[in-house]
Amino acid sequence: MCLAIPARITAIDPTGQSATVALGAVTRDCSLALIEDAAVGDYVLMHVGYALNRISPQEAQQTLALMREAGVLVDQDGPAPALADTAGPA
Repeated sequence: MCLAIPARITAIDPTGQSATVALGAVTRDCSLALIEDAAVGDYVLMHVGYALNRISPQEAQQTLALMREAGVLVDQDGPAPALADTAGPA
């Protein structure tokens, strides 16, 4: 099963084509090819290395809470397997 997960943009490369996103202590690079006008601090739904769309911080927190409740995401003290599964373009 594949899940898109909320992650926060922490940096955008100078070309604007890719970003670094964070979910807790885990960071990954992702493509911004599918969204426009992304900014540092935005929350995006990330899937297989692509930011699919921007979401509100409230929606991100609600989704993360539901994922924790369902057991597909662990607290920040442990690994975040869902983000590890999203490795894509680097």
